[in-house]
Amino acid sequence: MTESGTRRAGRPRKAVLTRERITANALELVSDGGYESLTMQRLAKSLGVSPSALYNHVDSKNDLMQWIQELVMTDIDTTIFDTEPLTEALMQWATSYRNVFARHIPLIPIIAVLPVSDSPRTLSMYERVAEALKDYGLAENEIIPTIVALESFIFGSAMDTAAPHDIFDTTNHQDLTPHFTQAVAAQRKTQLNTSDDSFQRGLSAMITGLLAKGNAS
Repeated sequence: MTESGTRRAGRPRKAVLTRERITANALELVSDGGYESLTMQRLAKSLGVSPSALYNHVDSKNDLMQWIQELVMTDIDTTIFDTEPLTEALMQWATSYRNVFARHIPLIPIIAVLPVSDSPRTLSMYERVAEALKDYGLAENEIIPTIVALESFIFGSAMDTAAPHDIFDTTNHQDLTPHFTQAVAAQRKTQLNTSDDSFQRGLSAMITGLLAKGNAS
């Protein structure tokens, strides 16, 4: 500033790039438009910098996805494994997991197949769940299939939260589907959220079955 209080002429201050800021903007782009919408050029524009400046901080789009995975996984609660019995802890963990990805549905097809080797927070989550399953008595060769089974259900349930309310409408074919039509009507009378109710029912049955299978082996 000059003595008169006016700002000196000159170049504007450069946007400060940090991993946190880059990741937050990248997550916003992917959540809004899916993986294809995330390009280094678009990301650089959203940050107010040139692509070359962005490449000084991140090497590739794959690195960005690893950063995004780390950011999103931070919101999944694993602390309940320290205080709750395994069945209840798995219910709360899975619900937290599903709710996080219900807010970022376009990420699901990407995160579901993204290697975790460079994602310490994700690995930490898996480690806590694996430890709890082992302490419960599950055989080591059953721990990964159990986690994958639950995770597959979690991802599918997260996507189901975006299903339209009338997805099971049978108005034009009620004569062909009398039992299904009556079932849909009965469910609507409960005024329960179909996605939430189905998730809790399915999750409870899966956990009970998976843990019972482990005890029986």
